[in-house]
Amino acid sequence: MPLKARTRKLALFEGATAGTLFGTAAVFIRFLQALNAFSIAFWRLVIACCILAAILLFSGKPPVFKNFRLADLREPLVLGFLLGLHFIFFISAVKDTTILNATVLVNTTPIFSMLISTFIFRARASRTAVMGITVSIIGVCVIAYAESMAPESVADFSPSLKGDFEAVSAALLEALYLSYGKKVRGQRAILPIMLPIYMFAAVTVSLLGLTIASVNLNLPTEPAVIFPLLGLGAFPTAMAHTLYFSSLSNLRSFETATMALLEPVGATVLGALLFGEVPAPLFIFGAALVLLGITFMAKGE
Repeated sequence: MPLKARTRKLALFEGATAGTLFGTAAVFIRFLQALNAFSIAFWRLVIACCILAAILLFSGKPPVFKNFRLADLREPLVLGFLLGLHFIFFISAVKDTTILNATVLVNTTPIFSMLISTFIFRARASRTAVMGITVSIIGVCVIAYAESMAPESVADFSPSLKGDFEAVSAALLEALYLSYGKKVRGQRAILPIMLPIYMFAAVTVSLLGLTIASVNLNLPTEPAVIFPLLGLGAFPTAMAHTLYFSSLSNLRSFETATMALLEPVGATVLGALLFGEVPAPLFIFGAALVLLGITFMAKGE
């Protein structure tokens, strides 16, 4: 098997694993309703930093900033800034609008990413890849509609222009993050580059939280909050976002973004297993569309 095909398959596996793990975020955030968006974003990033730092320390790899020039910090600084803003906008969207609106609008990332890649970076998508992205996004819309029609689905928030704008902004920021990160990932090892990205993202969230929103970022001490925060920092952040970024080594930015569409599938399955929230029959159809679209996208090369 040629090396290119093998490494692409590995990147697809990383992206699919990341997309599935993203579904755990909804489970952990459900237990963090008392925290504001800035606190949730900040502490999940701090926990992710600690996990990656521990891995690098015990793996015996050289220090992340060894032989770093000031110019070398520009890329993780930009990526950290974009990632921090993405977390703020997405968590705020979940709090300010319906889950249905937030889920559908934030999953427009592949569209933004494909437009950016095409018109700025001149990376043309094949017709099969475009078809796959379209089918997957339709599948996400079907899943969101199925969940909204479930008898036990009661929205705590009404649709709001502010929340919808935050969700679209989160999608655009993620697309910029992936498009800019594509080149960076091709030049850097994954763990040494992700640690400073998470660090700068945490700094971005803390500065904006303290200066603009004037929020309290003190670490909560209640076990009922600490454990969900640890889970949020470990699974959908340290593991999922690291694999997500790593998949850029052999995937285009819009392909990586498409893999994240597995998030509602993973979240719904976890909801059924952990909370007994059995999805509507229409969910099966939507999930099948998501998987079919991702298969088309994977073959689009």
